[in-house]
Amino acid sequence: MTLAVRVIPCLDVDQGRVVKGVKFANLRDAGDPVELAAAYDAQGADELTFLDVTASSAERSTMLDVVRRTAEQVFIPLTVGGGVRTVEDVDRLLRAGADKVSVNTAAIARPEVLREMSQRFGSQCIVLSVDARTVPEGEPATSSGWEVTTHGGKRGTGIDAVEWAVRGAELGVGEILLNSMDADGTKEGFDIRMITAVRAAVTVPVIASGGAGKVADFAPAVAAGADAVLAASVFHFGDLTIGQVKDAMRAEGITVR
Repeated sequence: MTLAVRVIPCLDVDQGRVVKGVKFANLRDAGDPVELAAAYDAQGADELTFLDVTASSAERSTMLDVVRRTAEQVFIPLTVGGGVRTVEDVDRLLRAGADKVSVNTAAIARPEVLREMSQRFGSQCIVLSVDARTVPEGEPATSSGWEVTTHGGKRGTGIDAVEWAVRGAELGVGEILLNSMDADGTKEGFDIRMITAVRAAVTVPVIASGGAGKVADFAPAVAAGADAVLAASVFHFGDLTIGQVKDAMRAEGITVR
């Protein structure tokens, strides 16, 4: 049986509002997260992802409120990330109504936290978010040519992105959210080479993120091995609808819901 490819709108939330920029800069307001979530649910989105882009402890209560209000109105799976550091953070978000929790910086600081989270809540609840970029010229190369970044793609870690995805899977995460920082917000298409490389290295589902600009961009990401495709600005600002993306993938022979 072929599993249906999931289409996932991503809502970057800052102080209770959805924002979107290019390569995590020049953020502009895109609306109320609960209203957008309900609209995407009605459009046929398969899941939703919320990322708290400022993720300081001051914003955590705001995000919990957004998750709670969204979960009351929307009945598709909800993944929440940003500032998740501990098992307790995961517990709070799941209790607020999240179905899965995405982890990035905390796992880089202490990879073992992924094992602790997946053992406590189950692999299906834990997503490793990998913000990867091409290693800049003049910096030490990684074996794949991509490195993991933190702080919205601004800080390199020197950690090879493909090897890090493999490590995450070994530690028990249920999915890899693979975000190309080179492509983020550019609307020039997904990073097919990176998706292909990560797909060849892991068996857990891979969510492709970064670069969607037109309906024709999604099928190549699936052909490269993505189990789900994620986009933000093209949905928020009305360039594309969930239905248009699904229709285009269907026309390419891809199974969608």
